[in-house]
Parts: sequence; structure tokens; C-alpha cells
Amino acid sequence: MNEGGLRSIIPQNIGWLEYKLTRIQLNYIWECIHNNKKESLNSGLAGNLSSSVVLEDTKDWFYNNCIIDLIRAYGKLFENLADSVPVRNNQSFYIKDWWVNYQNQTEFNPIHNHTGVYSFVIFMKIPIDFEEQNKGNESNAPVKSSFQFCYSDMLGKFNTYTYKLKSEDEGLMLFFPSELNHQVYPFYDCDEERITVAGNVLIDTDVPQPSFRSLYN
Repeated sequence: MNEGGLRSIIPQNIGWLEYKLTRIQLNYIWECIHNNKKESLNSGLAGNLSSSVVLEDTKDWFYNNCIIDLIRAYGKLFENLADSVPVRNNQSFYIKDWWVNYQNQTEFNPIHNHTGVYSFVIFMKIPIDFEEQNKGNESNAPVKSSFQFCYSDMLGKFNTYTYKLKSEDEGLMLFFPSELNHQVYPFYDCDEERITVAGNVLIDTDVPQPSFRSLYN
């Protein structure tokens, strides 16, 4: 650098992906929701919600028609998070857990993370609007009805990224590292349910498959 020169240094970091599901993908998920076996997952989750019910990805359709592409995209835009997992290279990813959440007013999901390499959440039905929910809120941090990622910066300071949810966000999917903390705030004055779908993507260590590294070729 020349004398008197100045430049900024921004260390490499990772983030998450936003993806708007296609109509075909949304219809498939709604079909899975309507055909679920009513197996409750409440006791295994952090959420203080009315109901969380197990879903089944029939013949791995959602994995093959959505998740694989997002794994590829994440690896190209950030990094392959499976590189640090101490398993053989000829293992593939799979959806380990997949469930639907039914949230009523005043219910919430406290700050938590997931088990896996990648996780995702899909906003299926949003009966409320963030601006309406927070109208007249005199707090300097209005967060009613929002979804929020929580993380530390390079100085160790606590930061958040808030999704101010509204009906236009139906069909939005967030794909993120499973260890990334997040939370869901309660909404009020609405008798309808908010419906979301969530899941965890792990590495299959039982059945050898083509190397997941080929996903990035």
C-alpha cells in the first residue's frame, strides 16, 4: 500500500439463504401437512406452541427437488459446512427431522438452535402483519410477531437480524447453519394460527452414497 493509503478489511463470514418456494413445492408441503400422521414433536422442541407435528418427505421428494439445490448454493456462496464434520467423504445429506408448527396468539419460540449441519424454516401461513402488530409500540425494539436470527460479531457483541413478517412472506424459506441461534416472538389480537414448517439436514453415516463433495462440482 502506498504511503497515506487506506483500505477496509472485511473478514470472511457466513450467513443464510432466502428462497421463495415455487407453487409446486408449496403444494407438495401443504399436501404433507394435510396427510401427516398427527405424531406430536412438542416434547422434543424448544417452542412454547400449541402443536408441532412430524412430517414425512415421501420418497425424499422435497430433499431432491429443493434441499440439494440449497446445499449447493450455500457451498458456493459461503462454504461447505460438512467439511469440518469427521466422517467419510462418501456420505450424503438427508432430512433427519421435518415438522409443522402451529402457533396461536401469545405463544412463542425462545432463542435456540438445531441439531444438524443445515436447518430451514418455511413460512406457510402468516395471518398477521408486523406493522399492524407493532403499531403504537413505544419500545425502541419492536419485535411482536417477528422471526429473528441472533449472533455475535467479531467483537463479541450480540446482534440480531429481524424478519418483520407479513402475508407477502408466505412461501419464504430460510436456509441456515443449524447452530445459528434464532427465536420467534408472539403475536396478539388474532384468532388464526400461524403455520411454519421446519427441518434439519444431517449427514447420512449409515448408507454410502455418492460423495456430497460432488454437489459442488
